[in-house]
Amino acid sequence: MARPSPASVLLLVATLTAGCAATSPTTVEAPSRTGAAPPGVTETTGAGPASASAGAASSQASTGVSSDSAVASRLAAMSLADKVGQLFMPVVYGPRADGAHGENQARFGVGSPAAVVGKYHPGGVILFPWAGNVGDARQLVAFTRGLQKASKVPLLIGADQENGVVSRLGSIVTDVPGSMAIGATRDPATARAAARVTGEELRALGINLDFAPVADVNVNPANPVIGVRSYGSDPKRVSAMVGAAVDGFHDAGVGSAAKHFPGHGDTKVDSHSGLPVIGHTRSQWERLDAPPFKEAVRRGVDIVMTAHVVMPKLDPTGDPATLSKPILTGLLRDKLGFDGVVSTDALDMQGVRERYGDAEVAVRAVLAGVDLLLMPPNFRKAHDAVLNAVKSGRISRRRLDESVTRLLTLKADRGILDAPPADAGQAAKAVRSGEHRTIAQGIADRSVTPVKGAKILPLKGRVLVTGPAGRRLAGRLEGASAAGTGETPTAAQIASARSAAAKADTIVVTTKDAGPAQARLVSAMDATGKKVVIVSMGAPYELARLRGYDAALAVYADGDASLRAAAKALTGALTPKGTLPVRLPAR
Repeated sequence: MARPSPASVLLLVATLTAGCAATSPTTVEAPSRTGAAPPGVTETTGAGPASASAGAASSQASTGVSSDSAVASRLAAMSLADKVGQLFMPVVYGPRADGAHGENQARFGVGSPAAVVGKYHPGGVILFPWAGNVGDARQLVAFTRGLQKASKVPLLIGADQENGVVSRLGSIVTDVPGSMAIGATRDPATARAAARVTGEELRALGINLDFAPVADVNVNPANPVIGVRSYGSDPKRVSAMVGAAVDGFHDAGVGSAAKHFPGHGDTKVDSHSGLPVIGHTRSQWERLDAPPFKEAVRRGVDIVMTAHVVMPKLDPTGDPATLSKPILTGLLRDKLGFDGVVSTDALDMQGVRERYGDAEVAVRAVLAGVDLLLMPPNFRKAHDAVLNAVKSGRISRRRLDESVTRLLTLKADRGILDAPPADAGQAAKAVRSGEHRTIAQGIADRSVTPVKGAKILPLKGRVLVTGPAGRRLAGRLEGASAAGTGETPTAAQIASARSAAAKADTIVVTTKDAGPAQARLVSAMDATGKKVVIVSMGAPYELARLRGYDAALAVYADGDASLRAAAKALTGALTPKGTLPVRLPAR
């Protein structure tokens, strides 16, 4: 079933509230947009995996209750404060829903995560290890259950689990290779399987939204923030992967978020610490950046996350896309036809904070077309600013209701409004299951990419393994010795590796986003006169910067599955068949 439009829900609210006093003033004027579902989204009532056309399927199939009615009833019962709260997704601190934490007291004026939820009625929360939220599977289940119990309206509970380099749940969930490794397989079914595995484990833990997939087309080798998080540099292939990942998350019953709109793949500045400017023209944007987002919309993606980037050819004001009505409303909603939830990227990032204060940023984001305000650095200031903007009329009641309708519709579509609480027993069966680990290893095996000199494989004779994962990889190669280093090898570590190389026939150097220190290590190994094989564990652009190696494999990550795959390729247990998903600069 296509997701209901804000217009249809607000008109239904009028019917529900006719003849009685509403809990709060409710505007029932229909928005001018039709809110039609993206092309290809049709009703799905059967059980089993969702198809590509079922991305926006309603919870009606399982409950028999119209999504429109469920959303309208919730909306009609909300006070103004309830509605404003729905627009926020903060970080809460601590491992227990009922446990007091000083950061919660300082930021929200109450001590426990449950008290934060009870006081402000946020639309959701996002979990992070650095906030103390992530311990083990049993703890996470108890935490998410406690948060949901404290909420008047069921919460979106989100995680930033892209896999690969961005894996907020760490060792709790299956080590699934990240996007660029999946891109190297050139198989959209692999992207779908990876998303399904991750989605099933998140859902078992009580997490109903993953801020993935990354839809950025990484065309800039110097990109400091996307890189290996992207499926690649070809818009068509990235689009296929993004669409398949959306399907995979929906197969698992978890919401998905395509990011970072209108595109973060051609930047040299990290928006966490600065404000990138991208000079793409409108035609360049339509050819390069837009296709993966267009495909995500076609597949019924739940959320599109904004980028804190300036695209002056799309909006000449100099505002980042997060605050740009021409980009969020004009391009995303009107041109691409997206009528789901628009979320900001984290509002504590410097890229969105440079021009306006933290309170004004929240208001301007809503006026630009945002529905969900993620991680405001000063929650109370941002919350009060939005509440006051609605009271003053700067943000209209109609505009507020549109956003709340979209958020409630997302919750209805993913079954969140009537979902049972997470269960520790079910989580134990789903998380890191044998089936999931087998799928993840298969992905890693298929991603191994021969970049140079594959004919010298398999390795023979005595092998030394060095570099950032030297000891871990050596442990998977029978008879190999190790001279491990950190990601920034010291002069002493390089000297030790060179000394150890005297007894080796071949040297394997593990690298990860190699800078000058890792380059010196490779050069030192080359100077020994032995064969040098690089195992690249980051974005493969580093292979164009390094000198002095005879062969190279790209595995795109340093997780256990990726290192096992590298060991298989080095010993001849598998023939590497991955394809570089990005173009390397000329050497």
